[in-house]
Amino acid sequence: MTTQVRRRMGVEERRRQLIAVALDLFSRRPPENVSIDEIAVAAGISRPLVYHYFPGKPGLYEAALRQAAEDLSARFVEPRQGPVGARLLRVMGRFFDFVDEHGPGFASLMRGAPAAGSAAAGVLVDSVRQAAYEQILLHLGTTRPPARLELVVRSWISLAESTALLWLDGLGATSPSSPEEPGGIPRHELERQLVHDFGALLAVSAAYDEQMARLLRRMLAEEPPEGPFGQLAGRLSALVPAPPAAVPCAAAPG
Repeated sequence: MTTQVRRRMGVEERRRQLIAVALDLFSRRPPENVSIDEIAVAAGISRPLVYHYFPGKPGLYEAALRQAAEDLSARFVEPRQGPVGARLLRVMGRFFDFVDEHGPGFASLMRGAPAAGSAAAGVLVDSVRQAAYEQILLHLGTTRPPARLELVVRSWISLAESTALLWLDGLGATSPSSPEEPGGIPRHELERQLVHDFGALLAVSAAYDEQMARLLRRMLAEEPPEGPFGQLAGRLSALVPAPPAAVPCAAAPG
């Protein structure tokens, strides 16, 4: 008969384990509904030992949130190769992966639940938004955007957040469209629609500003017809009614 000996973890290893356990629990239920006792049981240690590594749940929550913020920020990093539309589509795929993995925690954080109400939590959320903003600017080939471009990019990031929250809520559907889909609209459609939204925001701004128009023309020149922005142009063109056919004039009597 063999006896399994539990390996003693070092301080940093134990802290990483507790952060991972807490993040997993916070991802499955709103953080305010997760207790220190549950975290201790899931980690296989006593409640007092949790307090040995963290002063309380707020401290552990902030550490887990910091880990999640780093993960989410990294999902906006994309090699600057190929058409911008395809790049943004891959970014949206990874963004929704994160939302899917951390649904309740993501929703509580963005909606300002009690566990997410500390100043540190707000700073971390803003850091993710800023990281996303800077990555999008890099894809557009600028680090010093004009005011209209900053408005477009920051508005789009807010739209992506709101869309993700609505998707988690079911987007008004009375029941999920399938067991795999939390929302009433398929996830892949929302990802593509958000990329189309970005193109539409740029186009509206370009209608008012020549600098934005040049940026849009440069971006579209690299887009294939089957890409997200090419598809958007095709869909919008189909909505525009064809001009009425010209009626030939009757010949004047001689």
